[in-house]
Amino acid sequence: MSGPLSSLKILDFSTLLPGPFASLLLADMGAEVLRVESPTRMDLVRVLPPHEGGTSTSHAYLNRNKRSIALDLKRPEAVEIVRQLILDYDIVLEQFRPGVMDRLGLGYEALKEINPRLIYVSITGYGQSGPYRERAGHDINYLALSGIASYTGRRDSGPLPLGVQLADLAGGSLHGVIGLLAAVVQRQVSGRGQQVDVSMTDCAFSLHGMAGAGYLAAGVEPEMENQVLNGGSFYDYYRTRDGRWFSVGSLEPQFMQAFCAAIGRPELVARGLSPKPEDQRALKYEIAIEFEKRDFVDWQQCFAGLDACVEPMLPLSEAVEHPQIRARQLVVQVPREGGQAQPQLACPLKFSEGLPPPRHTGTAVGVHTEQVLAELGYDAERIAALRAARVFG
Repeated sequence: MSGPLSSLKILDFSTLLPGPFASLLLADMGAEVLRVESPTRMDLVRVLPPHEGGTSTSHAYLNRNKRSIALDLKRPEAVEIVRQLILDYDIVLEQFRPGVMDRLGLGYEALKEINPRLIYVSITGYGQSGPYRERAGHDINYLALSGIASYTGRRDSGPLPLGVQLADLAGGSLHGVIGLLAAVVQRQVSGRGQQVDVSMTDCAFSLHGMAGAGYLAAGVEPEMENQVLNGGSFYDYYRTRDGRWFSVGSLEPQFMQAFCAAIGRPELVARGLSPKPEDQRALKYEIAIEFEKRDFVDWQQCFAGLDACVEPMLPLSEAVEHPQIRARQLVVQVPREGGQAQPQLACPLKFSEGLPPPRHTGTAVGVHTEQVLAELGYDAERIAALRAARVFG
């Protein structure tokens, strides 16, 4: 079993989260991914806690199924190695600020001269153009600047840091994979590659979806708790008597009727259909009172067999044990060198033809360097000379 992307060979120059998560998905689907890492400047994910068995769990997960070659890209010999690899690894994924790869002699314009079929995916905070192109940033900055944070939170406490990195993952990683695969499809027709410019801010901006459509076409400014899906209606979280939480998403009339009957307040159904903010606030107050009357387990039993779009809010420790998560096999055991397999989040995509089993967790920096150089035709003497010259670690 080789996977649907087994024909792709990718050079991955990215670090931290957006690029590595993108290449993880590609590697899980069968692509051959070779990380190009610095022997002197460590990817900070490698030291990010928590650690298990002396290795960062984030690194072991994000870099599974990938090989690693360590090259000092400031050395001309290292640049030459990359230029040779481009003949075979005809997809590049990089995450440097605009201009960095150009200064190294490894920008798109330089490399496409070697291989016109090259697909070159650049994931950055603000893109390859615009006044912010060279500006530093993180997930929270992209969400703030794109406007998403302005209506994510509570009026009385303000915006909140999300539990997941939305701009990094939904913006950079997933759009990076989409752009890469779209370029692959076009190359099959045209025979030519291209550069794909992925801005995490751009992609976060595109996630406005319905709120963006409403503002641009009708002038309705989204604000905290003023929309149906951001706390401006009864579609929300409610605390139980023992301090846990339930999600209520019973928007459709049939679900609202089932929900109100379950909490013993069938007369509240009419309020759920009202668009008036004052009606929604009053409804949320009444629902909150009902949830505070019973413990989490009681409500869990109440809604377990009821199709009403009401589900408990689970901590991760309970989510991984949930029957639905287990049935979908969303946790996988991944082999690791010199130890027992490590449980990790599985590739969430399901193919009728199946996916190859995970091969290994993230590896040490440059562990495959000599193997890759040998594949390029370098003999032992030349490899030793490059090591002595500190071209690689």
